[in-house]
Amino acid sequence: MFTGIVQALVPVAYMKLEGGVLRLGLSLGEMAHGLQGGASVAINGACLTVVDTSNNLTTFEVIEETRALTNLADLQQGTLVNVERSFRVGDEVGGHIVSGHVTGTAIVVAIETREGVRNVTFTGNPCWMKFIQHKGFVALDGASLTIASTDSLKNSFSVCLIPETIERTTLGRVVVGDRINVEVDSQTRATVETVERMLLSPEWLAKLRASA
Repeated sequence: MFTGIVQALVPVAYMKLEGGVLRLGLSLGEMAHGLQGGASVAINGACLTVVDTSNNLTTFEVIEETRALTNLADLQQGTLVNVERSFRVGDEVGGHIVSGHVTGTAIVVAIETREGVRNVTFTGNPCWMKFIQHKGFVALDGASLTIASTDSLKNSFSVCLIPETIERTTLGRVVVGDRINVEVDSQTRATVETVERMLLSPEWLAKLRASA
């Protein structure tokens, strides 16, 4: 599990596709201290498993399903990625609880920049846009953010980035057309799906009409 607070912005040091599996290497520096094989690390919000930590390089394996669902397939050597190690019980949760299971990707469609602020607008898949709620949480490339606005007709939403987020995450460097990993808030998703199931239940609808 993660908190959505990006700990480092790190360039991709190594990439190689071997037998359908992408081997991804990052030089994590001090972040690699105590990191062992099998540990979980969020890379652009996608939870990956450490397979090797040698020669100052932490290596992960990215399977085809993950590459299809996330923007990790778009990476190149030198591309900056957001990195967060999994949190421990007792750590401060400065963002919101993030699983590292990416819901899908959103496309940057507009960027408005003015002094100290960057507003970024995305279009998303209608299948999960119903979980994007005004003032709710969303993780974008693993960064926990508050949703500033939504437009259901355009299947779009926007976030407002403060200078700290602009400086410390990939979101300060995206351009129109980029794909960003999205993980919707689990509590919002559970609430929406529960209500949908109840509305499909004839028994529950009968009780609702009877109480009206």
